[in-house]
Amino acid sequence: MGMPGGTELLIVLAIVVLLFGAKKIPELAKGFGKGIKNFKEEMKDVENEVASTDEPKKVEKSEEVASADATETTKTTTQA
Repeated sequence: MGMPGGTELLIVLAIVVLLFGAKKIPELAKGFGKGIKNFKEEMKDVENEVASTDEPKKVEKSEEVASADATETTKTTTQA
């Protein structure tokens, strides 16, 4: 199974023209192109969204202090 040759492509094109008509083909191609463009834009949006959620989050100072306080409380509780 290889790529279709010139004769096969002409036959397929003739069938498409018979089914849809010569005036309808440009409209179909335009709609197909818009669909591909929208799909690519959505893929970029998804990639940007995934990339933004993969970034490491910074620990704020208050969380570090709270963590240190919890450690000290645990140490004093176990010692008592």
